Amino acid sequence: MIEKLDLFKIFNEVAEQRSITKAAKNLFVSQPAVSQAIAQLEEELGITLFIRSSKGVSLTNEGKVLFSHVNKGINQIKIGEQKILEAKKLKSGTLTIGVGDTILRYMLMDTLISFKKLYPNIQLRIINRTSQDLVNLVELGDIEIAICNLPISNSNLKIRKVREVQDILVTGGKYVNMISEPISLIDILEYPLIMLDKRSNTRRYVENFLFSKEIIIEPQIELGSHDLVLEFVKNGFGLAFVVKQFSNEYLMKREIIELKTDVVIPNRSIGACYIDENIISSAANKFLEVLVSKNQLNGYK
Repeated sequence: MIEKLDLFKIFNEVAEQRSITKAAKNLFVSQPAVSQAIAQLEEELGITLFIRSSKGVSLTNEGKVLFSHVNKGINQIKIGEQKILEAKKLKSGTLTIGVGDTILRYMLMDTLISFKKLYPNIQLRIINRTSQDLVNLVELGDIEIAICNLPISNSNLKIRKVREVQDILVTGGKYVNMISEPISLIDILEYPLIMLDKRSNTRRYVENFLFSKEIIIEPQIELGSHDLVLEFVKNGFGLAFVVKQFSNEYLMKREIIELKTDVVIPNRSIGACYIDENIISSAANKFLEVLVSKNQLNGYK
């Protein structure tokens, strides 16, 4: 028994060619198989679809009504198949990426520019959220790849480390000459502390490390972006833990100063989070390749 969709495809081809022989040739099946399919469809619908003659076949009135609908549907299927093939060849499609503002500015922008040059027909959609929010969006299927501050605890996702970063203690303004180095981590409690807000993975990582040393911090200033933290430090509002690799401009200009500490916070990673390489689109897989390659070329682990 031929499936209903296949019956409609055969019917559509016969109607377009007005010939069972030509339809069979185009469909790479035998002429009896086409005739049997048409007979089966006519039996199931309880109507006659074609008028047979020595010159070929023509649609009955009922056949014309059916063809007007089936032809549109078959054409839409063909368009869908073509779009899938084009997406596989990266000739079209949309890639949705989630990333936080700091990673976007200091790490991902070069990758996005390179990817766009390589695959100009892929439309990029960028979602800006915290790392944890982005992980949730990946699970919901709203984005394909999230570039996050690690660690991320989620057994449902694949996580690919892309770049190592180091959290350092910095200060600026009047505090530069007030603090003797190396400073003990416990002594930072004597100074105003500037941190990212509590939802930030960066803050949680630092807080967890300090807690492991039995140090509990209570920031005087909590901010929503890494750049704002740098500006507050620069203007002498206190001390802060920042990502060294994302603070180089301030450090090189000596607008902020890195403080040596008695204990160094272990390096952590920034990585890509996604469902599975076999599930995400061809565009997403290519983006991962560009992302990893770009960071390796820049000398990152």
